[in-house]
Amino acid sequence: MEPLTCSGTCALAGLPIQLVFQEAIHSVTPSSQPADLYLAPGFVDLQVNGFAGVDYNHPRTPHGEIARSLRAQFAIGVTRLYPTVITAAPHDMQACLRNLADARESVPEGHAIDGFHVEGPHISPEDGPRGAHSRQWVRPPDLDEYHRWQDAARGRVRIVTLSPEWPQAPRYIESITADGVVASIGHTQATAAQIADAVASGATLSTHLGNGAHQLLRRHPNYIWEQLAEDRLMAGFIVDGIHLGAAFLKSAIRAKTVGRSVLVTDAAAPAGAVPGRYYLAGQPVDLTGDGRVVLAGTDRLAGSALHMHRGVENLMRLAGLPLAEAVRMATINPARAGHVPGRTRGLVPGERADIVQFRLAPSGEIDITATWIAGVRVF
Repeated sequence: MEPLTCSGTCALAGLPIQLVFQEAIHSVTPSSQPADLYLAPGFVDLQVNGFAGVDYNHPRTPHGEIARSLRAQFAIGVTRLYPTVITAAPHDMQACLRNLADARESVPEGHAIDGFHVEGPHISPEDGPRGAHSRQWVRPPDLDEYHRWQDAARGRVRIVTLSPEWPQAPRYIESITADGVVASIGHTQATAAQIADAVASGATLSTHLGNGAHQLLRRHPNYIWEQLAEDRLMAGFIVDGIHLGAAFLKSAIRAKTVGRSVLVTDAAAPAGAVPGRYYLAGQPVDLTGDGRVVLAGTDRLAGSALHMHRGVENLMRLAGLPLAEAVRMATINPARAGHVPGRTRGLVPGERADIVQFRLAPSGEIDITATWIAGVRVF
């Protein structure tokens, strides 16, 4: 493959640049040409349960449909993602991971799947913290089950979300992090001591902080404050304007700092689709006219319909972040938090040539114009 070039204003640095790249970025040089297009590292989504009407949590989702959902995400600037498998029966979770791993190897778009995120089943069984996860299948941490997940996923489980409230959690966290897997705290009602033990054992991330929680919490202490205050934890935030209010979002990012904050979509099958009935891990969910994904017949959120580029817009609009910081939360930070190789330094020589080009309207709206993955244009 011959080297390719593209030019634009670096969204992270604010300066006109020219990139030369093949599979990796070869050079980044200043450009004297004024640019109305921006260049950024491709977006990285660490938590996506489905997209474009496709549920990653069904063990027989056709590979062609998975490929279609990936192409739909390329069009919104996503270049690397962790399909996320949530709480279900043990054999179903393994089957979903196996099916996704098979799709990764069989479809041309599969190289965008850099790994997998297993969210549950080792979470709080209580209403509120459990979120939309099925109570029937909540169970304690089990290293034998973790190894079965890795066998099914061909060793590509990269994040496991669990609650530290289980007595087995510290040993479990020590074991999976020794494998290089990220232990993330989520769907929890853990005490301050249990959260501290989880961090001491190797937990480094909070899953969609501020969600998967009780509707009412004591002022202090509580498990949200404890995670916000812990500097060794990075934190994911669902920035769709629905899951989190602007005041909490601003305060949480200030507490974590932008450098430890990560944009995630937590997208489910209805994302990128029309309002109506869909499924998440066998549970019926509805996409409402105002963009909420809820368990059918309830007002309980069950993932989101968020697109990553809209999340970047929302970070600027709701949290008041400049473009560079919003883009960082969608690119470098998730790559760091999720151990995505070749993606942690931005647009610099030697990094993977995962690149997104876009226009930014005066209104703050982002229009994706091109996406490259490992030097290949995919949109």
